[in-house]
Amino acid sequence: MKDIVLNLDDSLEINLYVQIYNQFKERILSGEISPGTKIPSLRRFAKDNAISVTTVETAYNQLLVEGYIESRPKSGYYVSDHIAEVVSDLKTEFKEESLESILPMDDSKNVRDKSLIYDEESFEFSKWKKCMNKVFNEHSNMLQTQGDVQGEQALRYEIAKYLYARRGVKCSSNQIVIGAGSQQLAVQLIRILRELNVAHAATEMPGYGLVREIFRDEGLNISRIPIDEEGIMVEKLPTNMKSLVYVNPSNQFPTGVVMPVARRYELIKWAVDNDSYILEDDYDSELRYFGKPVPALKGLDQSGRVIYLGSFSSTLFAAIKISYMVLPKELAEIFEKIKDRYSQTCSKAEQLCLAIYMEEGYYSRNIKRCRRMNAGKLETTVKMFAQAKADFIEPIDSKSGLAIMLRIHADIPVEEVCQTAHKLGLTMRPVQDLCSEKEQVVVFYFYRVSDALLRLLIKMFVNNMSKVLAVYERRKLQSL
Repeated sequence: MKDIVLNLDDSLEINLYVQIYNQFKERILSGEISPGTKIPSLRRFAKDNAISVTTVETAYNQLLVEGYIESRPKSGYYVSDHIAEVVSDLKTEFKEESLESILPMDDSKNVRDKSLIYDEESFEFSKWKKCMNKVFNEHSNMLQTQGDVQGEQALRYEIAKYLYARRGVKCSSNQIVIGAGSQQLAVQLIRILRELNVAHAATEMPGYGLVREIFRDEGLNISRIPIDEEGIMVEKLPTNMKSLVYVNPSNQFPTGVVMPVARRYELIKWAVDNDSYILEDDYDSELRYFGKPVPALKGLDQSGRVIYLGSFSSTLFAAIKISYMVLPKELAEIFEKIKDRYSQTCSKAEQLCLAIYMEEGYYSRNIKRCRRMNAGKLETTVKMFAQAKADFIEPIDSKSGLAIMLRIHADIPVEEVCQTAHKLGLTMRPVQDLCSEKEQVVVFYFYRVSDALLRLLIKMFVNNMSKVLAVYERRKLQSL
């Protein structure tokens, strides 16, 4: 096994596991460490670099989940064999871009320059109030005019900065469109794509049904594409026709599958080869509870084929219906020509408030807080169902997101399961694609409930479900 020497520096602000992850990734993508190469074991790497095994394990886990390396039973860790062919097909000479080159000073206008049951502890409204007071006290003149159809420049600028730093997405504020919810933006996107004669859309199966309905309502022909343990199956996507494919690569809904880097490059290549586009819904990708968030698919795209969709309602509070999409430059130019057809439906005051909230650093701190709180709630959810010892309920393990899938091993209508939860103030929705006569699958949104109340309500839900199942059993016996 070839010695692999990394340059680690514990005096830097960057965590050691992030340094290990970054350096391995760079060397794999550059070809310096070739596919199939065996890399040191956890203990050997830790010993050679005088660091903890836990630190190395965290870095390796991140590389595993993104598909850069693979674990072979009783053999160890190896660089993935699948990454080389796909990356080499798309690899172009990479030009490092600075934030200043993407967002020059004349583009960097801030606010001053530019005329059910809810967990009450989940968001610090005092910070939001402080920012909103600043809008009304210092920038009230800006509220006397109509908002920008594309979204407020101040907010688009802050989003561009944030995406560059946290999601690996490089874009200018001119490529960003603000809208009142992801559904509204999806409609706008379809109308942009009509200008390019895109009349077909593909969605994941199972997947987010509401987007599929929006596509259908807008007149697109729909194909439903199955997923496997690495996400959407690219080989089943349509060929020789312009299409839009909707994906959740960093936390697939509802399964939680993470698309590895090789599959991501494969998907981009499909889009290039078929003159098609990818809509990446990154709705809760930052809410990963181990390692670091998986980089966005958009960050890998050098061909202008990926549209990035983001939202604030999952990481702030539900009532703030502010979402955004990042358009490739070609689509942004089309939007510029047709944007007079639209009006901005997001409150200008809320947009400015959010811009200040991000500028002050509150949003980044809130993300960390969300991760901590929701990681605890997820742990509580799994633990409480285990303690209940109810063999008719099986939590499907998850390490991220705002919800968890539950498999109900019972011959009972899935609507009855969700209704039982709803009566207690819990939010559950059926995953119709995964339901059968003898087995139901629901999505349980645990993040809305405080940790203490979650413990109580899960106990009550299990007890109530036991009673419901008993009723159904009696009815069955009576019908015989």
